Amino acid sequence: MAHEGTPSTDRVADGIDDNPTEQQGGSIGGALRSSLGVVRRYRGTLYGFTLRVSALTAVLGCAIVAGGFAAAWDTFEGVRDYADRNIANEDSYVAYADGGLPPLVRVGVVVALLLLMLGLLVVSVLHTAYAIGDSHATRDGGPLATRELWRRNRRRFPAALVVNALTGVAVGVVELAGLVLFSLVDGGEVPGVEPTPLHETATWQYTLVGWVLPIAVWCLGPLLYFRLSAATAETVLERRSPFVALYRSWVLTRRARRHTLGLGALVTAAAVLVFWLARYAAAPLAHFAGLGMLWLSDDNVWITGVLVMIFPTAVALLLLPPVVMPLVCAVVARLHGDLRAREETGRGAGAVGPSAVSRPTGRVG
Repeated sequence: MAHEGTPSTDRVADGIDDNPTEQQGGSIGGALRSSLGVVRRYRGTLYGFTLRVSALTAVLGCAIVAGGFAAAWDTFEGVRDYADRNIANEDSYVAYADGGLPPLVRVGVVVALLLLMLGLLVVSVLHTAYAIGDSHATRDGGPLATRELWRRNRRRFPAALVVNALTGVAVGVVELAGLVLFSLVDGGEVPGVEPTPLHETATWQYTLVGWVLPIAVWCLGPLLYFRLSAATAETVLERRSPFVALYRSWVLTRRARRHTLGLGALVTAAAVLVFWLARYAAAPLAHFAGLGMLWLSDDNVWITGVLVMIFPTAVALLLLPPVVMPLVCAVVARLHGDLRAREETGRGAGAVGPSAVSRPTGRVG
């Protein structure tokens, strides 16, 4: 009788043991083991779903980039003609002069916005899927088919998309504020703070206001994202509206700031490490991509140079969904479950009688 209401054997099989500290977010190691346990249990469904999403992302991402190059093709041809004329006349020239840069900037902005929208869709659908998988494992641990996962995902995906868009806007505003501050200081627009002259030592005012303060503001962006990271699971599992889900995430993570920030820093470090390793590994392949572009463009070094420059980053970004996102999404989903369990335990501790037994979380049907 003393064990009524405790986690089921399915949770133990998933690697979520009876340690209350681990269940309620007290241990980062416990949270990681629990997250990986859920992924292992449903690896066929969750990772298979992730691979499908990653493949579709790669196709769409490459299509967007290819469309950008196609839209800028004539501009790059004009840049080459301008450079060739100056070289033939033995005149000096500046790259992308003669009106060649603004059209390329416009194309680049459109491509970047489309890629951001694609990234938002990918993050939303994967966070939703792993929140559903974690909730399913916590409630009964029975089989979960890919079709059923997609059916549940489709129901709450719009709300999850809005949540992630609002989170991105909030984080983006913070990062933009740091960039604006840096630009104002560097441009001499801040009274009492003079930009550092060339080959001179920076003053302490410039170092403090022009570097330390912007970096501190930029660091607030990831911290804000960690605090709002549980909002997707909250809107998916508890059927909250996006704004309420963001508020609930802030409230839930406020009770476990160190745990939340520790997990957030850990998965962020893993993502950054994979990104840089993939970028480094893809650098030699940029040579072959450049040879292909030279063949397609009839030896246009200008468009080839842009492709070679962005190729390693593009490959690294495409590898993030299948390599890192399973860990990130599983950890965020388990964080939400742990924080909800902690909240329910706190409510039950103040109750008397049968109401002290916490209700299960995750109402996605």
